[in-house]
Amino acid sequence: MTDMTSIPPVVTIDGPSGSGKGTIAKLLADKLGYALLDSGALYRLTALAALNADVALDGDNLDEARVAAIAGNLDIRFAIAGGEVSAVLEGKDVSRDIRMERVSMAASKVAAIPAVREALLQRQRDFRALPGLVADGRDMGTTVFPDAPVKVFLTASAEERARRRFDQLQGRGVSVSLRDLLEDIRARDDRDMNRAASPLAPAEDAVVLDSTDIDIDGVLHKVLDLVQQRIG
Repeated sequence: MTDMTSIPPVVTIDGPSGSGKGTIAKLLADKLGYALLDSGALYRLTALAALNADVALDGDNLDEARVAAIAGNLDIRFAIAGGEVSAVLEGKDVSRDIRMERVSMAASKVAAIPAVREALLQRQRDFRALPGLVADGRDMGTTVFPDAPVKVFLTASAEERARRRFDQLQGRGVSVSLRDLLEDIRARDDRDMNRAASPLAPAEDAVVLDSTDIDIDGVLHKVLDLVQQRIG
């Protein structure tokens, strides 16, 4: 029998795009002194690598076999400096590149491929280490770490998530349409919730938090309380 007390604890933060799960996960990991897994970055890195290799990612032309092969052979690492996490692909810092909208949309398509999810599954589980791990994504609590003692499903209205993304991009000097962002988010939600492999949904034992009308500090406080109750 496995001694569960010897297994590093995991806090999973799942939710749709723009719900704030990445921000909360980073703040939580910093507060707890835990390692951080940004699972979305793995799919974004896979998507960027596929785009760089001119692999078809649209409709009937989607080359699932090539994308899966890329996922299984990614030359990636995460570098941490000054409290910031950088994503490095083939020796190049691509932290900004993987946050571009074209990569975000491509990542959603890539993540719907079962073979890609299988290729990245063990990579994600390998991030589990003492003293613990905060993992954010869309299936952390349901598929990757089903035994996690703390599971949070963070959500917000599509309109609020689009507004947050709009403000974020405007702050970077990127000109975007709020209407287009809202349509993209709704399309991504539909694709994520209806994909065959690990569809987006709360784990049965997850605590669902709606952040539409709660600021970051309020959400962080609620999650820290939950960690204290379940892990100590």
